[in-house]
Amino acid sequence: MPQPRPTRASDEAFDSSAFADRPASVGHLLRDRIADTPDNIAYSYPSGIAWDELTWAQLGERVWALAAGLVELGVQPEDRVALASSTRIEWVLADYAIMAASAATTTIYPTSISDDVAFITDDSGSKVVFAENAEQVAKLREVRDAIPGVTCVVAIDTDGVDLDDWVISFEDLEARGAAALASAPGLVDERIDGTTPESLATIIYTSGTTGRPKGVRLRHATWTYQGAAIRSTDMLTSEDVHYLWLPLAHVFAKVLLLIAADVGMQTAIDGRIDKIVENLGEVRPTFMAAAPRIFEKVYGKISLGMAEEGGAKAKIFDFASKAGRDYSRTLSENRKPGLLLGLKHTVADKLVFGKVRERFGGRIRFFISGSAALNQDIAHWFNGAGLPILEGYGLTETSAAATVNRPYALRVGTVGWPTPQTEIKVAEDGEILIRGEHVMEGYHNNPEATAEVLTDDGWFHSGDIGEIDADGFLKITDRKKDLFKTSNGKYVAPSIIESTFKGLCPYVGQFLVHGESRQFVTALITLDEEAIRPWAEANGMPDASYTEIVSSLQAREMVQSYVDELNAGLNRHEQIKKFHILGRDLTVEDGELTPSLKMRRKVVADKFRGDIEEMYPS
Repeated sequence: MPQPRPTRASDEAFDSSAFADRPASVGHLLRDRIADTPDNIAYSYPSGIAWDELTWAQLGERVWALAAGLVELGVQPEDRVALASSTRIEWVLADYAIMAASAATTTIYPTSISDDVAFITDDSGSKVVFAENAEQVAKLREVRDAIPGVTCVVAIDTDGVDLDDWVISFEDLEARGAAALASAPGLVDERIDGTTPESLATIIYTSGTTGRPKGVRLRHATWTYQGAAIRSTDMLTSEDVHYLWLPLAHVFAKVLLLIAADVGMQTAIDGRIDKIVENLGEVRPTFMAAAPRIFEKVYGKISLGMAEEGGAKAKIFDFASKAGRDYSRTLSENRKPGLLLGLKHTVADKLVFGKVRERFGGRIRFFISGSAALNQDIAHWFNGAGLPILEGYGLTETSAAATVNRPYALRVGTVGWPTPQTEIKVAEDGEILIRGEHVMEGYHNNPEATAEVLTDDGWFHSGDIGEIDADGFLKITDRKKDLFKTSNGKYVAPSIIESTFKGLCPYVGQFLVHGESRQFVTALITLDEEAIRPWAEANGMPDASYTEIVSSLQAREMVQSYVDELNAGLNRHEQIKKFHILGRDLTVEDGELTPSLKMRRKVVADKFRGDIEEMYPS
């Protein structure tokens, strides 16, 4: 059974030597890692029905060959090379190779439409593009006239791909590079030696809820800072095993690659979301990062399964859940659990939580949650189960982590302390300001947008509203631009309400609060298709379609009961007076969710404007 987590008042004792001996660039970092632990496993990845492995030395051989291949293609220092692929080992190899060649990675989500692919590729000035498969190659061929700067496309999977002078295979690039290294062994090392902390390493385009996405310019110093910051806290070590499924085009996943190289831990990589549960049992990781939606779905599935069992099992689960949450709240408030609570938690752990931990592989030390607000009740449930979730905070513009809870200092409802050598302050209007080496250089080709968020003395205006408590923990209240006033002048913070509802209703998919300049607050609701079907069977609709289920009177009454429960804890002006259940869940493919599963509020509100208007009197 997990023991109560130790706490300490600050990170004053962090290992400052992690910063003193920082490598100059990501290429230097990788080269040092290979030299220090050449035979340690760096990555494991699915290959057919089994998992293959690469040691750091083997990873280095492939990265150096690919980097040399890029040099042979004419890629110069700080030239951009784009990556349009899902999360897989080739993404890692290509990304490291690009930076080892002193070029800069431009990330493209594989779900991006052709128009966005053309804009990002052209705006970034990318000369080479790694494309995952025939679908991605087809997008590039479709917009070839709009991306005249692209001299070569490298196809990772070549099934269905016509190779020619413009499109070559991943294997071909690697072979060209290996041949170049045979005649000039120092080719890549010379590129690494010429790369400085100020050299451009990455351009990540923000998801963008309106207009064109903005390209965030991140230097090599940005990434080496993040590795040193996490290493200095001792949160992760070379003994850890990391399971990575997040989209690598997103900054949250990208930073994890650099942290892994810095601390020397093993990463199991597989971007297939439907394989997460299965892979956890095989990989048996010690930690995993995820968006809140994953934790919501896992908790919902477990709790609904127990409810369907009914009888003694359901009562035992309810008892354990309450004991776990009470135990977690006590620890989060830095209090020692009493004798009775400790006994209840021991029983709960033996009857329920031990089995839950086994479902996650049995070795999880902690999870990390980011990109959106995590419901506190769900967080307390996981924490009480001995699966602590460390919520963190950051943006693409801060290369992900700016703050994070620690295993030794966890306060649910906050996003933790600033990472070492990061400054955080709250402006008079409540906006969170951030300063540190991990803050972006600026937006690519967009000085006006840069000037709007970056001050001359290095403070980044996050656009988020928050507060810092007496112990230094940062709490996010809402997005500055998402706060709205009702027609009676009362402010409403929608994300807090949305997060609360997701913790109450196990069937919810998405929940959008609306009410700007309106006389009352309303909500658009979607129901999770996987969760709602067992409910439908239990309520006399075994053969009904998803649309029939969500439009039924029974479903509306069920949702109403959870809305009533939500409203009981809200101020009168915040309460949901009317709601509408949409006929389908929101998706990444339809542009309503970002690839990191964050809701695009404006897109959803505009797309379902008619449903919103029907809830207000004309």
